[in-house]
Amino acid sequence: MSESSLKFSPPKRASLRIFLGYAAGVGKTYAMLEEAQKRRAAGVDIVIGYFEPHGRKETIEKTKGLETIPRRKLSYRETVFEEMDTEAILARRPQVCIVDEFAHSNVPGSPRAKRWEDVRLIQDAGIDVLTTMNVQHIESLNDQVWQVTGIRVRETIPDWVVEEADEIVMIDLSPRALLHRLERGVVYAPDKALRALENFFTETNLTALRELALRQAAHQVEDHREAARPSGSAEKILIHLTADPSTAMLIRRGRRVADYLQTECLAVYVAKDPQWTDLTPEERSAIEKHLGFARSLHIETTILTGRDTAKAIADFARERKVTQLFIGRNSKDARRIVDNARDIVVTVAAARRR
Repeated sequence: MSESSLKFSPPKRASLRIFLGYAAGVGKTYAMLEEAQKRRAAGVDIVIGYFEPHGRKETIEKTKGLETIPRRKLSYRETVFEEMDTEAILARRPQVCIVDEFAHSNVPGSPRAKRWEDVRLIQDAGIDVLTTMNVQHIESLNDQVWQVTGIRVRETIPDWVVEEADEIVMIDLSPRALLHRLERGVVYAPDKALRALENFFTETNLTALRELALRQAAHQVEDHREAARPSGSAEKILIHLTADPSTAMLIRRGRRVADYLQTECLAVYVAKDPQWTDLTPEERSAIEKHLGFARSLHIETTILTGRDTAKAIADFARERKVTQLFIGRNSKDARRIVDNARDIVVTVAAARRR
């Protein structure tokens, strides 16, 4: 196992250090706990806010001597779940808090929907956080991960949350070494390990995910280098939102390109009627979902009204000095949008297929 550390300039809130990997078992939590033990030995007041042992003896051994905040019990559909007790952590007010599995979705009924939202609250209270995650949980990579592995990751983190981290520690392990760990029962119990080997944990999948993780680490370094330079990008991205399911993919792709170019990202929906009476309930729900998704990725959204969708988008793009326009191939107005926006680079994106 090797690790490389990428240090960034600190944000206003308390610090966030992410131990990033590409699959379960590469050693993220172990490395995080090793760091925690070093800080504890140096006299830092550090606690475990949440730790998922997965029955891994060597990792559990690393928690010895570290104070653990008891989990909060929540009942949902006649089943009791255990979640991180954020309020108890805030009341305890340590200097540093360990939070495993950054991308976790909290059980319905929790004060916040996502663990990363809990982490930001902890940071806002002046408590530094050490956390873990895998690269496949980064929102903009969702389509690429599905294309490579055939598995649609449901728990994701917006890119901007990851980009705000002070430091990302890339925990690397060769796919062959990881598979060896799996076969020895170090990662999962034998029955679960066998299922994993037959499905997600193939050498092809792991190699592709590792490459994504290494690229992401390099991307983060470049992003922070660019942020330190005077800004002057003339590019601006615009995404056309529709009710089509492929719009989610389009949003991710546009956001990813905007991040790469270090530029502004906008999204627009054109309603033919101000009250949306021309839409079915399903179409209206899809549009609202895509608008919310875009906003969650820090994309500025605009709703226009007009009978001529293509003209409305082209006029808006010119007004906002857009240089690249992303539209879906399934859009009914795709051809006319291209014709109306000949002075803008238009990308007609098809949904990825396996």
